[in-house]
Amino acid sequence: MKKIVIAIDGPAASGKSTTARLVAERLGYLHIDTGAMYRAITWKVLEEKIPPDAVGRIQALAAKTHIRLERSKNGNKVFLDGQDVTHALRLPKVTKSVSAISSYQSVRDVMVREQRRIAKEGGVVLEGRDIGTVVLPNADLKVFMVADVTERARRRKKELERDGHGVDEDVLRKEIQERDLRDSTREVSPLKKAPDAIVLDTSHVTIDEQVAFIVQRAEEIAKGPTRKRASND
Repeated sequence: MKKIVIAIDGPAASGKSTTARLVAERLGYLHIDTGAMYRAITWKVLEEKIPPDAVGRIQALAAKTHIRLERSKNGNKVFLDGQDVTHALRLPKVTKSVSAISSYQSVRDVMVREQRRIAKEGGVVLEGRDIGTVVLPNADLKVFMVADVTERARRRKKELERDGHGVDEDVLRKEIQERDLRDSTREVSPLKKAPDAIVLDTSHVTIDEQVAFIVQRAEEIAKGPTRKRASND
C-alpha cells in the first residue's frame, strides 16, 4: 500500500496525541506531535525569561532552536537543542503560555516549514490544531477529534498525575475552556475543522476504538488509486 499523510486536529485533551501515536504504530508511520513542538519553544521562552510580548526575541529564539522528536516505547521524546524536555512540556506554566507563543505568525512559519518538510514523502501522522486547515490542507485523511470538556479535564488530570504533578480538576476544566476560546478565536491559524475532515467524538469511545476507526479509513485510502499530492505551501 502507498504511504499517505494523515492529519489529526482537535482541542486540548481530546485524545489526539495518544491516538495519533498508536495509529502511527499500527501503520508503521512516523508520528509528529506538532503541539509538543510549540510547547518546547514555549518552555524555552519561559526558561530564557523572555517577555511573552517580545515577538522579535521569540522569533529569533525559534529560528535558532533545534527540535527533535525521537520515538520510544512510551511515545515520542522531545529534545530541545539536545536536551530531553519531554516531561516539562505539560507543566501548568507551559500550558498557560503556549497559546500566546504559538499564535505569533513568525513562530508558526518556522514550525510549519519543518512540519511540511517531514511530511513531504508521506507515511506520517501529524496532530495539532491547524494541520488539516493550514499545515497540510492536502492531507489524504483528515480527522477532527472532539470530546466533552469534563472528560478532557479528567484525562489531563490523570496525565499530569502520572508525571507527578497534582492539579485540581476544576482548575483544569477552566484552563481547557479558556484555551479553547483562545485557540478558536486567534487571528493566526485558529482551531477549526477542515471542511473535508471526519469528526470523531471521543467522549465515550475507547482508545482502541478510536485507533481502529482511523486505521480502517487510512487503509481504505492507501489501497485506493494514487492521487498526486499538491503542494501544501
